[in-house]
Amino acid sequence: MSTLAIVGAGSWGTALAIVLSPRYSVVHLWTHETDLADRMVLSRENDIFLPGFSLPANVQPTCEMGTALLDADVVLGVMPSRFARTLYRRIADYVRPETQFVTATKGIESGSLLRISEVMHQELPPGAQIAVLSGPTFAKEIAGGQPAAVVIASQNADLCTRIQTAFSGPTFRLYRNQDPVGVEIGAALKNIVAIGAGICHGLGLGHNTLAALITRGLAEITRLAVAMGGNPHTLAGLAGLGDLVLTCTGDLSRNRHVGAELAKGRSLADILSSMTMIAEGVETTSSAVALARKHQVEMPITEQMGALLRGERSPREAIRELMERSLKEETPNIL
Repeated sequence: MSTLAIVGAGSWGTALAIVLSPRYSVVHLWTHETDLADRMVLSRENDIFLPGFSLPANVQPTCEMGTALLDADVVLGVMPSRFARTLYRRIADYVRPETQFVTATKGIESGSLLRISEVMHQELPPGAQIAVLSGPTFAKEIAGGQPAAVVIASQNADLCTRIQTAFSGPTFRLYRNQDPVGVEIGAALKNIVAIGAGICHGLGLGHNTLAALITRGLAEITRLAVAMGGNPHTLAGLAGLGDLVLTCTGDLSRNRHVGAELAKGRSLADILSSMTMIAEGVETTSSAVALARKHQVEMPITEQMGALLRGERSPREAIRELMERSLKEETPNIL
């Protein structure tokens, strides 16, 4: 047994602290909010991001980065993508050469268009061991002990095996994958399609529309992932199709909620201001549009979601634009 440091105490970070607590002697759970850390220490509950679930006795909340990373064998980053670079720059001051890093952040860095593992390689010490964790998961279900399967991805096969062994438990199963590009692109871009799924729901559209959106959404995510060096088979697995289906159909999906509220006529600013947690798809959309243009990949759903979020299309106009595109053949594979 060893020490795990989780950086980011949102709903997902807290759920991971709960499910991984039996696998470690100590789990440090870092939050930047001093008052939240104090309350979690006293009440043993994250009352803002994951109320109703008790923190195990070996989970130690803190707002001190040095304390969180003390003797950590594994550092698990679960911060929003907008804070990743700043936090990994701080983390670099405390870690040891043998420390293993896992990112569970689902997003693309705005401006640089880098995947989060690429940001980590820039900010952490040279030679840092980095893996990516992703898959179809809702925090409340993980915290509640419901069975789930996810992917751990790294080009370092030995690291994948070590994290797989360390993290897997009775209700949390990990599969190894050596394609971090495909896993990270799938994780980030499924949130964009989920906004579209919420729009379909908010407009009262049925299962036919949703099935078409998910299928064509997967196709364009796969096109971009392959153009960036990913493996198309990755997108047919848990980190691609699995996560996409969950996020597009589940009522717990924040990004789907954003789309549904937009379809009701609420402004994006009003929706986001009323949410406790971040909907990563809103920020990821502009980055995905830029990546599609950079790699010359056709991504019509992403383009329409970008126009919608910029206020250039109404929800109904976005759906109409997708349906009125020029007719073409569907190729026999997902591409």
